[in-house]
Amino acid sequence: MLNGSVQVSPAARAAVRRAVDELGYVPNRAARSLVTRRTDTVALVVSEPGDRLFGDPYFAAILRGIGERLAESPYQLLLTMTATSRDRERVAAYLTDQHADGVLLLSLHAHDDLAARLQTRGVPTVCGGRPTTSHPACVVDVANRAGARSAVEHLLERGRRRIALVAGPQDMSSGPDRLLGAQDAWVDAGLRVEHLLVVPGDYSEASGEVGVRELLSRGERPDAVFAASDLMAVGAMRALRAAGLRVPEDVAVVGFDDSPVCRHTEPQLTTVRQPVVEMGRVMADLLLTRMVGGEVPPETVLPTQLVVRASS
Repeated sequence: MLNGSVQVSPAARAAVRRAVDELGYVPNRAARSLVTRRTDTVALVVSEPGDRLFGDPYFAAILRGIGERLAESPYQLLLTMTATSRDRERVAAYLTDQHADGVLLLSLHAHDDLAARLQTRGVPTVCGGRPTTSHPACVVDVANRAGARSAVEHLLERGRRRIALVAGPQDMSSGPDRLLGAQDAWVDAGLRVEHLLVVPGDYSEASGEVGVRELLSRGERPDAVFAASDLMAVGAMRALRAAGLRVPEDVAVVGFDDSPVCRHTEPQLTTVRQPVVEMGRVMADLLLTRMVGGEVPPETVLPTQLVVRASS
């Protein structure tokens, strides 16, 4: 009757509506899901610990894009994190037991098999970023390799020849892709790839600072740093200043993301813009399409753009 059945008389429907209003009745979602086989819930699983999720502007931006699209739909968003193997087992069991109508996966690492498990169970899924160990049915990514290439090409055009790269995590597709893009530009300039200074990072501010400090402690002073995330670039700039080096006079710095932090550094940070909010919107759109049985492309790659500011 509450669903507007045409088999109910107008008088009976009006009486029921009055009773609903007087009693403050709210339909039981759990009971309804037993009939409809739907939960009206979309899960966003971020394979990172809480400090990364809430400390990195990247995740806030992509969540904003997802939220904008789901706000126009009947679905509620469930956010969960899987930082450990125990977390992954718990979330995998929950999601494959019909607790969500669809799943968005973000920041997948090589050891994470959640995408494959959900696909096997027939749960509609969209991955943000290409997993390194599986081939999910639907992926939304950005042009990481082309973006990194444009960053290093920019530094080379500015006459920098002792370029250091603070690389991203190599167990995520974005990390190797950005490393390869930097190497592409380096080799195309006629330089030997082994002369590109590379230190590891994990996209965090601390790893950028540690990486540049390590280079300087070895006596390898670069004249430019390309950090594979804006937060690592901020850490790199801190290490350079602590060593008495000026940005960009002594060392130019370029990041990757174009997060809000770029406008608050001194000098403002040159970076590679990735359309993170749009990525969230596209992920949500594709998942909503998959959930109603629609066809979607297996991979959607969004473009990046170099944004030149004062740090280079």
